[in-house]
Amino acid sequence: MASLIQLINTQFPLIQAPMAGVQGWELAAAVASAGGLGSLPCAMLTPEGVESAVNAFRQRSTGPINLNFFSHTQPGPDEEVQANWLDNFLPYYCELEVAVPKGPAGPGRQPFNQAMADVVTSVKPEVVSFHFGLPHPALLEQVRASGAKVLSSATTLEEALWLEAQGVDAIIAQGLEAGGHRGMFLTEDITQQSGTMALLPQIVNAVSVPVIAAGAIADAAGVAAAMALGAAGVQVGTAYLLCDEATTSAVHRTALQSDAADHTVLTNLFSGRPARGIVNRMIRDLGPMNESAPRFPLATAASAPLRAAAEAKGSGDFTPLWAGQNVSGCRAVPAAEITKALAQGFTPA
Repeated sequence: MASLIQLINTQFPLIQAPMAGVQGWELAAAVASAGGLGSLPCAMLTPEGVESAVNAFRQRSTGPINLNFFSHTQPGPDEEVQANWLDNFLPYYCELEVAVPKGPAGPGRQPFNQAMADVVTSVKPEVVSFHFGLPHPALLEQVRASGAKVLSSATTLEEALWLEAQGVDAIIAQGLEAGGHRGMFLTEDITQQSGTMALLPQIVNAVSVPVIAAGAIADAAGVAAAMALGAAGVQVGTAYLLCDEATTSAVHRTALQSDAADHTVLTNLFSGRPARGIVNRMIRDLGPMNESAPRFPLATAASAPLRAAAEAKGSGDFTPLWAGQNVSGCRAVPAAEITKALAQGFTPA
């Protein structure tokens, strides 16, 4: 436990998971001020947006910040694939009386690039984490030169070993239960994905760097269980979704507090990559996994206008309602309260 605390310079070995679309710097600052590591999802921000958010964070909190980036390879647009994918949604456009998009919208999520590396050099975050592997070695070296510690997610033992070989400072063991996008990058076969408590000890026993458990950890008991299996710390996301500082939408908040939250599934419908969310109409009708979906992140364009129209009417039928398998820790309270409650799991009985 001490090794991770020393690495990320926090009171507790607790990381708030970066969650694009449901948080900004406010949640990160609240968690950092309460003793954890606050994370800012950056893949959907511009370089200027990242710099502005970090500056706002620094004004609110003296704690450390983790900037999280994606490391996927950006695919080229395929007009035929996009057109075929859009065909699946035409009945919904008619039903909601929404104009059909004439072409694919912007990708929405960008991989880590030189512009973002330059921002890291400028703002000097304490931690930089990556999803979907790691960026080009030259960019990664620039991150290290900034003084930031480097973390990345592994969803299999093979991915963890690869990350260790690349010199990461710590590995996030992302179990199958975790909400949001799977960090898988050496395989696209979801049958190779395993649960947190199965994956965690395998990685702990195989690598020499600290291992952070992620997936379905929602309370102090879950934290204690992960630590008992050798975790150096935990990463928690879903439990923060209802917090005062989160920007979770009204339809998403309603779903999290309903019986629907008991049924989550991995789906590629919303982005093109497997991600865990609450089952809604779009998933029931088209998925959850659909082979015709364009590659990440280009699948998003076909449903984005439908999401906006439905949410305006109070419906989450076309919204990615990201959540892990355990929503029991979700409470509409300040993030500091969730952080302190989770931290009880680090104290030996």
